Order: sequence, then C-alpha cells, then structure tokens
Amino acid sequence: NMVIGTTGLKQDEMSRIDNLAKEQGAGVVLAPNFALGAVIMTYLSKISSKYFDYAEIIELHHHLKADAPSGTSIKTAMAIAEGREGKPAGTMPEQKDTESRGKMVSGVPIHSVRLPGILARQEVRFGTAGQTLSIIHDTTSRECYMPGV
Repeated sequence: NMVIGTTGLKQDEMSRIDNLAKEQGAGVVLAPNFALGAVIMTYLSKISSKYFDYAEIIELHHHLKADAPSGTSIKTAMAIAEGREGKPAGTMPEQKDTESRGKMVSGVPIHSVRLPGILARQEVRFGTAGQTLSIIHDTTSRECYMPGV
C-alpha cells in the first residue's frame, strides 16, 4: 500500500497509478494536502455547492511553488462539481477578458497567486442571490501537515 502526497499529477498519471495498484492488489491514497483544515475545507465546499449557484477559488502560495493552480484547489473544484450532482453552475455574463477570470477547473474558476511572504492560503467563495459564503484555510507553518501523515 502507498500514500502519495504530491500535487501536479495529471489525470493520466493518476489513472496509471490506480491501474498499477489494482494489478498489484495494493491500496493507494492520493492526497493533495495532509492539513486537516484543508481536508475539512474541501468537504465543506462540496456540501455548500448544493446551495450556492456560483463558486470561485482564490489560492495563494509562496513564490517557489511550482504548480498553479495548486493540487488542493483542483481537488476542491472537483469536489464542488461533484457536490452539485450534475446541476450546472450559475452562468456569468459573457466576459471579454477571460484570462483575468481564472483557470476553469470542473466549472469553477481558480485564481492563483504566488508571492514571497506567504506559505499557503485557500479561499472558496460561494455566491447566490443576496448572500455569499467564504471558507478559508490558512497554513501558517508546515507543522500542520504532520498529523495527517
């Protein structure tokens, strides 16, 4: 059995790992984040997506992080899409400058920021008529990853 705690794997790479594990009779956990708060944030986002028409993710990381968007934000976007149970996201008016609207992942725009002085932060913003909901996870130290390992 194995636990893979990395991000940036492509869908075909994850499928290959899954197939190899099945061939060997091994279990595999692909975890984009070991921080308990990040796991709970993704779970709450999945639940919340049933009740809000719109969602966007803003994720910030240190300037040395190679991937953008982060694996955690991609996993969160996929959870939001899964939570909608096939119900389409709300549609926005036609945008002229789509690059500034973030990268679309499973119908959810993800905005990535890379700056010195930041470790990691992810905010999921939901919106519907007359209200918004924000779910935020901040990583202030890498020690938060240890309990999940």
